[in-house]
Amino acid sequence: MKIHLKDFRVPEGKKVKLDKWPTLVDPVYESKKEYKKLLAKQVDELSDLQRMHYASNRYAVLLIFQAMDAAGKDGAIRNVMSGINPQGCQVFSFRHPSATELEHDFMWRTSQCLPERGRIGIFNRSYYEEVLIVRVHPEILLGQGLPDGLLNEETIWQERYRSIVDLEQHLHCNGTRVIKFFLHLSKEEQRQRFLDRIDEPEKNWKFSLADIEERKFWDQYMEAYEQCLSATSSKESPWYVVPADDKHNARLIVSQIILDTFKSLDMDYPETGDKRKQELLSIRNQLMKEGKDCK
Repeated sequence: MKIHLKDFRVPEGKKVKLDKWPTLVDPVYESKKEYKKLLAKQVDELSDLQRMHYASNRYAVLLIFQAMDAAGKDGAIRNVMSGINPQGCQVFSFRHPSATELEHDFMWRTSQCLPERGRIGIFNRSYYEEVLIVRVHPEILLGQGLPDGLLNEETIWQERYRSIVDLEQHLHCNGTRVIKFFLHLSKEEQRQRFLDRIDEPEKNWKFSLADIEERKFWDQYMEAYEQCLSATSSKESPWYVVPADDKHNARLIVSQIILDTFKSLDMDYPETGDKRKQELLSIRNQLMKEGKDCK
């Protein structure tokens, strides 16, 4: 089965209703063995493109992963990016902001972590938390020290959406390509994965009481995600709603989206000019002479 990326991309201006988007689709692999083969092929291809991306030093690429707990963000990042040279890739996870971060605007802490040209930046959660968890738990907003006049819940989310869209447009105009993944997990699959984390000792560390508390707000989170995806998916910086009930399939979809993005970039290895060629030839002759002298 071929992956049609348009099936997962949120068109700009589209009103998203997540119950209309599948959490499970027909797999693109027929067996676990084929899954590993397909993923390895995509990882190898991505590694080749990443080297060219690093050498050309023209673009930056930012990958944003958002999802409910247990949707597989960590696994997708680990498996899809496993073949990337660590020098060309940076991963940042954003949890509860520190006291210092709360003294700044809501995108300050993530802006410091944006990737340089030639590199891939990965945000495991991101500035989008400020219109997701903060919207579901408005008490967090009250703790951010904003002036009372800015705490109007009828306007603040639209204002934050506009700030985010403006930032991503600015990044695009300056050579940073932003790709955003929402790993779409069903409530039942999350329940099963939570049970696995409890029943399998090696997974106990992944589970906390906070996870089960947040599950109680499932409907509110779905509404927050719907509003967010609808307001911030653009032609230049699209959201992809990736069915996440099948982790293997989700990873193949994510890796294909990343591959297609890299293939769309105008990249090549730097050309070697005449002066540089002469310099390299001179160095080569020196090395060849050293070899003869050592015999």
